[in-house]
Amino acid sequence: MSVANVSFYAMSWDDIDAVVALEQATFSMPWSRDAFETELSSNPLARYIVMKEDGKFVGYAGMWFVLDEAHIMNVAIEASCRGRGLGKALMQQMLHIAASNGVESMTLEVRRSNCTARHLYAEFGFIERGVRPGYYTDNGEDALLLWLEDLARWA
Repeated sequence: MSVANVSFYAMSWDDIDAVVALEQATFSMPWSRDAFETELSSNPLARYIVMKEDGKFVGYAGMWFVLDEAHIMNVAIEASCRGRGLGKALMQQMLHIAASNGVESMTLEVRRSNCTARHLYAEFGFIERGVRPGYYTDNGEDALLLWLEDLARWA
């Protein structure tokens, strides 16, 4: 694992092009530019960060704060940068931000077939709490509902 010179920033309007390009390259059901613009402009629950390595955009993640819970909406790392621990660093930052804002638990949905992401989330202690049958409309795949409790240790 090699993670050097990594920094995190609140997502800004200047990041939209890179975020949308990564979203489209990563997901079979990508969010639109309008969706990200709405998140930035009018969703008070949204917290999005970008990750840069040596000043170059390499990933982003977003979550919503709903009362004392954080719901992870998106996590993506540039394909050429995967396998070096950047996803783990991005998740650590998300957990820190959530915990520092008084969030007590975190949840997300993940495709049953996404073993890489499931392994990453398991490393942080996320546990399966349910299934959303047919959640992904592109292929009818189920989503696993994962939860992580007691975020205070990440503050």
